[in-house]
Amino acid sequence: MRYPKFYEMYRDAIRNTWTVEEVDFSLDVNDLTNKVGDAERHLIERLVAFFATGDSIVSNNLVLNLYQHINSPEARMYLSRQLYEEALHVQFYLTLLDSYLPDPEARTKAFAAVENIPSIRRKAGFCFKWIDSIQGLQRIETPQQRRQFLLNLVCFAACIEGLFFFAAFAYVYYLRSRGLLPGLASGTNWVFRDESMHMNFAFEVIDTVRKEQPELFDAGLERDIRAMLAEAIECEVAFAQDVLSGGVAGLSIKDMRQYLEYCADQRLSRLGYAKAYEVGNPFGFMDLQDVQELTNFFERRVSAYQVGVSGEVAFDEAF
Repeated sequence: MRYPKFYEMYRDAIRNTWTVEEVDFSLDVNDLTNKVGDAERHLIERLVAFFATGDSIVSNNLVLNLYQHINSPEARMYLSRQLYEEALHVQFYLTLLDSYLPDPEARTKAFAAVENIPSIRRKAGFCFKWIDSIQGLQRIETPQQRRQFLLNLVCFAACIEGLFFFAAFAYVYYLRSRGLLPGLASGTNWVFRDESMHMNFAFEVIDTVRKEQPELFDAGLERDIRAMLAEAIECEVAFAQDVLSGGVAGLSIKDMRQYLEYCADQRLSRLGYAKAYEVGNPFGFMDLQDVQELTNFFERRVSAYQVGVSGEVAFDEAF
């Protein structure tokens, strides 16, 4: 294997196998009926509408762009696994829709969020712009084409998975901090782990390109990445203005912007660039994201549980 790190990431992903059937939404339905007000209900419905479309967009880019141009066999093993996980997330959100929105008309509107909810349409437009930016590339041969591909990869790792989804997770964990929607929080723990691994894989690919072709990482690329992150923040702040339009105690537009800037700085640091915002995490409840869930193992599986992977591969043999 030329890139054993990608193979190890594939094995790690296999260990993280979970199923939607493990998530219990029964308490969530009671919370939606008896415990949430109009403002929280609006937040939840917008969140579900975004989830229903977000992972499908990521899957499209993975199939149409990433798999085509990231051609090492080990990396494609991981990308194949990632595509399965994106399908699993879609299944999770479909189940979420069935549980939260029993009215068929409401579900139809959620599925069409990209078209009829302006704040989600804006985020989707940002995603589609970067999908389309390399749609016509059949082969990547010139330095300019390689930079185009890198920007697409950075967009989906740092902006879509690293900002849009992390902001969505923040709303979920805010609700968890208030003792609401434990089923959504439980499933999100698994999705959070998956998305973090997807992001780390993309950054590992970027690191590999940087080692092999450092000349691509010039001042122009950094400038474009910073502008991309700034645009993504504005898209997500517009979504926050919609989501929080009813006034949700404990969440504000100001804090959400700061959280997005905090996340953007983390992504810039991971890419080897100086931070742009130098702000802290305003959401104390997000500190729980790295704490392994404590639960009775015989009641349900914790999100930190991993399945075993047996067998070895010798790296000095032909793949």
